[in-house]
Amino acid sequence: MQVGGSAPELSVPVANFLRMIAPTEILDHDETGSGPLAVCGHGLFFSRAVEARLGFLDWSPIARAGLRLVRYDARGHGRSPGRPDPDRYTFQQHGADLLGLLDHLGTDGPVHGLGSSMGSAALLWAAVTAPARFGRLVVVIPPRAWAERATTAALYRGWADQIDDAGVTPWLNSLRKVEPPPILSEVPDYPPEPDVADEVLSAVLRGVAASDLPDLEALAGLTQPALILAWETDPGHPLSTAVRLAETLPNARMEVARTLPEVRAWGHRAAQFLTE
Repeated sequence: MQVGGSAPELSVPVANFLRMIAPTEILDHDETGSGPLAVCGHGLFFSRAVEARLGFLDWSPIARAGLRLVRYDARGHGRSPGRPDPDRYTFQQHGADLLGLLDHLGTDGPVHGLGSSMGSAALLWAAVTAPARFGRLVVVIPPRAWAERATTAALYRGWADQIDDAGVTPWLNSLRKVEPPPILSEVPDYPPEPDVADEVLSAVLRGVAASDLPDLEALAGLTQPALILAWETDPGHPLSTAVRLAETLPNARMEVARTLPEVRAWGHRAAQFLTE
C-alpha cells in the first residue's frame, strides 16, 4: 500500500466537519514495526499504558506481521493533553484528532485503522469524514449506539454530576466496586483506574455522553473491508451494536468472542485480517 497521493475528498458536508470546534492537538503516540501503516486507538479511561498493564488487548502481533503500528493516547487520556471542555471529548472530535494524527505522520492514506470501544467510534467518525484515507478497518467492541445510546449517555452524565458535586475520590471509590462483565471476570484489577487527569474527568464523561456513532446512512457508504470484533455479556458494548454495524457496512465480517482466551487472540486475528 503506497502512502501519498492527492488530498482526499470529504464524504460528509464540510459544515459537519467544522462542527469539530476544538483544534486538533498532537496525540502522544509510539511506533513499532515497519511496512504499511496501521493506527490503533483505545477505549474510554484507557491508554496505551493501561492496555499493556491489563494485557487482554495486545496488538503487538500487528507489528510482527509486517506493519508499521502506531498506537496513540486519545485526547485527555494517558500522555496526551486535555482541557476541561466537553466539546473536546466527543466521538466526532476524537475522529478529527485521529485525522490530525495522520497529518502529523505525513500520510494522506490509505492506512489501516483499528480502534476499541471509544477508539472504534473515533475510527468510524474519521472514516466517514475522509474515507479515502483508510484501507482496512478493525472495529473492536463498538459502544452502545443509536436508539440504545440514551442509557449509556445518562450513566455518563450521572457520573459527571457526581464528580462535579462531590469530587473525584467518591466516584473512584464507587467505580472500584463495579463488577466487570463476565467475559473479563478473570482479568486482575478490572476495571482499571482511569488514565485521565482529575481536572478533565467530568468533561471527558460529558463529551462521551453527548456522542454517538455516525448515522447508518453514512456508515453504509464505507466500502473498506472491515472486521468487527465483539464479545458477549458486556452491556456497555452490546452485540446489538456490532450486529447492526455488520449489517450496515457493505464489506464487513463479524466475529464474537465468548471466552477470555478468544479475546486474547484478537491481536493475532487483527494482524491476519490486515495482511490478507
